[in-house]
Parts: sequence; C-alpha cells; structure tokens
Amino acid sequence: MNALPTFAAAAPVTMEATFALLGPIALFALVSSITPGPNNVMVTASGLTFGLRRTLPHVLGITLGWMAMVLLCGAGMQALFAQWPVLYDVLRVAGAAYLLYLAWRIARSGPPETGRADSRPFTFLQAAAFQWVNPKAWIMSIGVVAYLPQQGFIASLLLAGIVCAVVNFPCVVLWAAFGSALRHVLRKPGPVRVFNGVMAVLLVLSLLPLVSELVH
Repeated sequence: MNALPTFAAAAPVTMEATFALLGPIALFALVSSITPGPNNVMVTASGLTFGLRRTLPHVLGITLGWMAMVLLCGAGMQALFAQWPVLYDVLRVAGAAYLLYLAWRIARSGPPETGRADSRPFTFLQAAAFQWVNPKAWIMSIGVVAYLPQQGFIASLLLAGIVCAVVNFPCVVLWAAFGSALRHVLRKPGPVRVFNGVMAVLLVLSLLPLVSELVH
C-alpha cells in the first residue's frame, strides 16, 4: 500500500481538473455501493424485519460512515497502515469475526414485528462505527483515494467524499426498500426464516475474498 502524498507540497489545481474526477469516482462509488456486500445484506434483512423507516438511520450511518472513512484514509490512515501493516490485518480479522456474529443474529431473526423482544435495528452510530470493521468499506475507501492525483489532493479528497455520499445513499436505500417490500410477501415465519438464513449465508460468503487473502 503506497503512502499518501504530502499535502503541504501539493500544487494548486484547477476547478476543471478537480471536477474531471466526478465521473470516475461516481462510477466507482456506484458499482461498489450497489453490488452485494455486508452493508447491503444487513439493510435488506433490516428492511424485512423492521421496515424501511426504521432502517433509515442504519442507511444514513453507512453513507456518512463511509464518507468519513474516505476522508480519513486520504488524510493519513492509508500511510499509517503502510507503516504498520499489522494494524490493517487486525482490523480485518476483527471485522470478519464481527460479521460472523451479525450473520448469526440475522439467521435467528424472526418474522416482521414478531422477532425477539431485544431485537432492534442498527442505530446511526452503530452503522457508522461498523464501517471501520467492514472489509468491503476499507477496500472501497482505499480504492477511492487511489483515484486522486497528488496535485490539489485536499480539494479532490473533499470532492470525492461528497460524491461517495451522494451516490452511496440511494444505492443502500434500494436494498433496504427491497427488504421492506418483502414484508408484504413473506408473512409466515417459515419463509421469513429461510430468507434470513439466505441473508446470513450471503454475509458469510462476503468474507471469502478476505479469508483467501489472509491465508495466502
């Protein structure tokens, strides 16, 4: 992983050059945000169990949490990981363990409105904090930073963070809305448990690239 450019040495950049980044970054954010991953699997299951309205804080936490990751990765965390790679590995292992726990919770979720008494959707802060142990969020954040040129790095980084948030939010809302729409179809406990089981399996499968990388 390469260290980030030195901000103080960055030369001025034209607005045209900065806004030229919009297309590539928006496309990267779109593909990364709309494809299946831990966040989308979780909000789909949450939409089914709790409905779209109660899942919106979860969605907003994902979007703003990821934007914060992009900004902080660009501001120096990428260089920190380059100096101490073990920190990145520790975060990824902790994230994998937490995802397995969440998969177990999703698999045990009951039908809408009749689940466990202690069951509740992710809060905004929980969803934002989860991004820091979400392997896909780290890959997405570092990928965005890799697009940015050294010249005018700070301006480009701020623009990238805003673009990521604007693109990410509707993508995640779509997954939550899909789960919520299934509330009208999956009314019996049996189909709901099957659906939640499938979501749990998908969450576990999303860890396979990480596991493959860690064991090689």
